[in-house]
Amino acid sequence: MRDSVEDKETVAQVPVTPQTQSATYRLAFADDDFLLREDLRAVRLQLELLKPQLMLDEAGVETTVVLFGGARIPDAAHAAQARTPMLASLSKYYEEARRFAYLVTEASLVESRGRRAVIVTGGGPGVMEAGNRGAQEAGGRSIGLNIVLPHEQAPNAYVTPELCFNFHYFAIRKMHFLMRAEAVCVFPGGFGTLDEMFEALTLIQTGRMAKVPFLLFGKDYWGRIIDWEALAESGTIAAEDLDLFRCVETAEEALEAMRTWACRTEKRDALPGRSGGDAPRPGAPDQAGDGS
Repeated sequence: MRDSVEDKETVAQVPVTPQTQSATYRLAFADDDFLLREDLRAVRLQLELLKPQLMLDEAGVETTVVLFGGARIPDAAHAAQARTPMLASLSKYYEEARRFAYLVTEASLVESRGRRAVIVTGGGPGVMEAGNRGAQEAGGRSIGLNIVLPHEQAPNAYVTPELCFNFHYFAIRKMHFLMRAEAVCVFPGGFGTLDEMFEALTLIQTGRMAKVPFLLFGKDYWGRIIDWEALAESGTIAAEDLDLFRCVETAEEALEAMRTWACRTEKRDALPGRSGGDAPRPGAPDQAGDGS
């Protein structure tokens, strides 16, 4: 059977006629205008999930260590140019992310020839750059999952080129962050970092994702912007949910936490504080139904 590449090449050589120049004559898979139609969104979602999956499989990437963190955090050499004094002080986490990625990659090369615990970041500047940079300095590969934004953004110079991806859909990008994750490390950051952190924590909290080492770098930073204990005291999360993550300060502390993490790969089958289920409200749908 002829493959699609052969047919695409053949079509490019057909005589120019009104019929062959019509948009309807184009092969569907080679027709950008067709693929970009609103009706084709489901196909584009599927393609965006499938392309990185296949490329990572072919590259032999088995598991990843995820680094989330702020794009605006400078390295030490540029800390004086930071927009605020606090942002300048956070430059230490650029260096810590860089060192952590170096140590993780160094161990990965020894233990799995770089197939497991591959560093993955959002591919941009700041903490993301630090993670990719540390992996490169250790002589290993790293992944960058970029996203198209209204302002210009290019991948940082340290992402392994053949593992550098670009996304249109935030949702699919988030899936790729977590599909192979054996640990999640969150450095100080803003809205994007908070979004990624809470989504991942929610997946673990609800049993949709297995427990993995979940490390927050910078206890003072996280304690200042999120009152974790207040969430538990109010009852909106369970006290046990505070055990799903741990605060660390250094790369070495993070590596030790990853090594000794309890209940790794286990999934919750019930939510603390909601075990057994609450009695259904009058008129509420039966939660034992078909789940639709």
